Amino acid sequence: MATRTNRDVIGGLDLTSDRYVVKQSLIRSKYRVEDDAGETVLRGRKKRFRLKEELPFSDPDGNVVFRLKARNVFDVAGNYSLIDEASGDAFAVIEKAYTLFKHVYRIRSPDGRLLATIESESSFVMAAKEYVGVLGLLPHSYSISGPDGSRIGTIEEKLSVRDSFTIEVVDTGDVPREAILAAAIAIDALEDD
Repeated sequence: MATRTNRDVIGGLDLTSDRYVVKQSLIRSKYRVEDDAGETVLRGRKKRFRLKEELPFSDPDGNVVFRLKARNVFDVAGNYSLIDEASGDAFAVIEKAYTLFKHVYRIRSPDGRLLATIESESSFVMAAKEYVGVLGLLPHSYSISGPDGSRIGTIEEKLSVRDSFTIEVVDTGDVPREAILAAAIAIDALEDD
């Protein structure tokens, strides 16, 4: 079990690598997250047919460590909480901002403080994926910015039949690194809808 520090927000999980690869199984809604060494650090499986959308993430032993949960039934606002399983407390909120050609997610602390913004980099690719079915296979990328607008990371999708992307996050300053990484990992499930 990982040792918690004052910067950790998820009990029982150690996300200290700068780079993670998220792979979706050929059967949609199942995810595996690997660290730099290729070791599985998380698994996720989206729960379907629930009034409140939910996606638990488990460690390699099958213990749930955090979950993504819609804040409301039929949440049209696109607000989701990331909840630490050990404490039951939310450690971050993902807010989806609706725009015509870009996908923008704001990651906030439970008290509303902006932690990061994750934004699609190509308006053309996002519009093509959204409005032209066959072009949904085009790989896309996102930039991750800190609360001051400085770039702190990226999410890069690989061209493949199954969804696979790489998350890289550098120094997050005073912002909890695990919250940013967990949100970036969870966003792929939101994009899968």
